[in-house]
Amino acid sequence: MLSNYLPILIFLIIGLLMGVVMLALGFILSPRRPDAEKQSPYECGFEAFEDARMQFDVRYYLVAILFIIFDLEIAFLFPWGVVLDQIGWAGFWAMMVFLGLLTVGFVYEWKKGALEWE
Repeated sequence: MLSNYLPILIFLIIGLLMGVVMLALGFILSPRRPDAEKQSPYECGFEAFEDARMQFDVRYYLVAILFIIFDLEIAFLFPWGVVLDQIGWAGFWAMMVFLGLLTVGFVYEWKKGALEWE
């Protein structure tokens, strides 16, 4: 019974060893020429001007949530389009209800002004 797991164990050990060896080689062989520009923090091409722990505007989170919602919508549309001929009209109308709910949510966010930046 345990002999069935021996190839998996060997594979895991070899994988871990290769990962450790590659990291060690990169650390040992990499050139070390630090300068002020390499050591400086980089964020969007300019120096940071405030504390990293500052509070974000709530609109940032609303836009992030909208992105996730519409990203998931696309993730559901591809498999739905592939099997549309198999699921028939019931599947078509189920997706239309889903898209309708997403549209209502989008219009709500739009009317609340969550997509407008100052």
